[in-house]
Amino acid sequence: MNLSPRQIVEELDKYIVGQHHAKKAVAIALRNRYRRSMLTPQEMEEITPKNIIMKGPTGVGKTEIARRLAKLVGAPFVKVEATKYTEVGYVGRDVESMIRDLVECAVRLVKEERFNKVNEKAGAVVDAKLCKIVAEARRFDRGETPQDIFEKNILEGMKKGYYDNELIEIEITDAPKSMELVPGGAEISIGSIFGDMMPKKKKKRKLTVKEARKILIEEEADKLIDKDSVNEEAIRRAENEGIIFIDEIDKIAAKGSKGGGQDVSREGVQRDILPIVEGSTVMTKYGAIKTDYILFIAAGAFHVSKVGDLIPELQGRFPILVELNSLTKQDFIDILTTPRNAITIQYATLLNVDGVELKFTEDAIEEIASIAEDMNTTSEDIGARRLHTVMENLLEDVSFEAGGENMAKQVVVDKAFVTAKLGKETRSKDLKKYIL
Repeated sequence: MNLSPRQIVEELDKYIVGQHHAKKAVAIALRNRYRRSMLTPQEMEEITPKNIIMKGPTGVGKTEIARRLAKLVGAPFVKVEATKYTEVGYVGRDVESMIRDLVECAVRLVKEERFNKVNEKAGAVVDAKLCKIVAEARRFDRGETPQDIFEKNILEGMKKGYYDNELIEIEITDAPKSMELVPGGAEISIGSIFGDMMPKKKKKRKLTVKEARKILIEEEADKLIDKDSVNEEAIRRAENEGIIFIDEIDKIAAKGSKGGGQDVSREGVQRDILPIVEGSTVMTKYGAIKTDYILFIAAGAFHVSKVGDLIPELQGRFPILVELNSLTKQDFIDILTTPRNAITIQYATLLNVDGVELKFTEDAIEEIASIAEDMNTTSEDIGARRLHTVMENLLEDVSFEAGGENMAKQVVVDKAFVTAKLGKETRSKDLKKYIL
């Protein structure tokens, strides 16, 4: 998708409130991807992505910005947590696993695209096969009807879904499970050690026509897709379009101390991540992948430590630092009303299943936003996630009673409703001001 940075920000605005500076930075980084793809191979080699560090409290949109960005362009995207990795030689995940996860994501994306292209062709082959099976099961129903007309009638009926729930017996390939000899390395299937010398095992299963069609289409499409080209394209996309979001990077910062113990381990993790971000070659079961042109976006709250506590070499590989602000009352109002997936819309949609129409007045939205802001100020600042706590408490009784005989068909949430339901939270919040 060829979007200008301004258009990218406009798309992100549909789901994420505020944080314009961070959106602007990632939009430019994404556009630079497109600009690089238009250059000659020699020029492309010289241009590497400018990695980004997002600094800001939890729940203000760091992860969502990166996730929506990847979804916008259909790029391979993985989110990893820096705390899951440990220094080489200690128990924990190997840092190279983030690259393998990215390649797996790319393979899945390419497979889905190729599957959609051959789906129609595979569907026609499968329908003909299922038609024969259903016709054979119903051969006594044919009467005086010729076989070809009988099968044609069944095929038309199948397309209209008349036979979806009919039980049939089909043969499917019993694929042997693969094993990894080395983690992340090539897989070997015990059943295919002798190649094509042994026939593929089949097993019989009783399924409905609808279930059988789904399984057989997957098998047929798999035959039509060239696996080698899928793997090559996946590696290319992961290398040139991949985005890796490293969360909680502040947890592996050394907090400014020069002591041993945990600080040594934290610095070890940073040094293990460094070659991946700098550019290296990682072996995966789909082939070797270069990490030079993958876009890395790191994020952390940096409450205890600061960005300067990261080792200088790692800081140098994240030249762009953007700070995300804590959410204000107006931000909470916008979050409750503006995004396409606003939490108020989510609750209204859920309760509508039980025939309850949920409506929020403007003064109720303001009161909810005010309570969320105050709770973040007086206790732990958890950003927009605070709204989930507030809304669950607010609508607990409505959600519990919905679907019952005595439940009203329409519930209007106004300021009085909010005050009545959340008065306890407000009082405890006021008391906290006086507790040392």
